[in-house]
Amino acid sequence: MLFNSTDAPPDYLGARGDGDRRKGERRSQPRSGPDRRRGDRRRATLRNTLLAAAAVALPHQVKPESLNPAWLRPPVPVVSTRIESFVGIPANHAYDRFIQEASTRYRVDATLIRSVMQTESAFDALAVSRAGAMGLMQLMPEVAVELGVEDPFDPRQNVMGGVKYLRRLLDLYNGNVPLALASYNAGATNVAQYGGVPPFPETQNYVKQITRLVASSRRARTE
Repeated sequence: MLFNSTDAPPDYLGARGDGDRRKGERRSQPRSGPDRRRGDRRRATLRNTLLAAAAVALPHQVKPESLNPAWLRPPVPVVSTRIESFVGIPANHAYDRFIQEASTRYRVDATLIRSVMQTESAFDALAVSRAGAMGLMQLMPEVAVELGVEDPFDPRQNVMGGVKYLRRLLDLYNGNVPLALASYNAGATNVAQYGGVPPFPETQNYVKQITRLVASSRRARTE
């Protein structure tokens, strides 16, 4: 059976006539007080905004536990360790492995490498000089770049780069260690200008100190 909306009374469809109180009286006159429904909507909007902000800032507090039950979360492995004892390594032997590797690769005496390192940085891998030299072998920034040292404060990179440079100087002076050391400290230009170890007190003391350390180390091994 077809239903004709014209057969239903106006009130059945939710329509009110001209005499209806809500339409004829209440809405036709201005309201003296605040709009209660507008205030409710404002409060609801503010409440929803605060709840949304809290959900973003503190998701672990507002997230329903029913959506993430504990039995669905994978177990987290727990590893516990305990240090009962340790053996300290003296600074002059802390980088023996890198020294030996560089000595083998570039054919430079390990004792000489260790003596240079001791004089340059006192085995401090993070040492920086006033001139800007860095690391164990005190590489200048431009020298480090030339030698392919990406991180001058990485002990292995620094040692390998410094010994590679020392090898170049030894080859330049046909194995003459004092001249190679003087050039390492003062630069090849100064060595060439003075035809030997430059008369700089720092450079002369540098060469003497390393030469003394090498001799002392070799003497200690034979005793």
